[in-house]
Amino acid sequence: MADPAFAEAELSFGEGLPLGDAAEVALEDYARVLTAAAGAAAVRSGAAPDRVIGVRLREPALRLSSEARRDIEDFARGLAAENAGPGLGWA
Repeated sequence: MADPAFAEAELSFGEGLPLGDAAEVALEDYARVLTAAAGAAAVRSGAAPDRVIGVRLREPALRLSSEARRDIEDFARGLAAENAGPGLGWA
């Protein structure tokens, strides 16, 4: 049985990042695998729906370390930088 303290975790980014649908899926997959979570969902800004402001993780295996938080946000920033052009740029 999962520890209830790890039932859900949310990572908030320092700023909203412009991510398209494909980049959003890539971010969710990356965060889920990195944290061994049961699921992940990008959190979009209510005021600016084209901006992702964080990631919500369902049942992460471990508490989020500062390194994991930084790595996920850095990955999202990389996706946002590529979002200006066609495709993901790394696929």
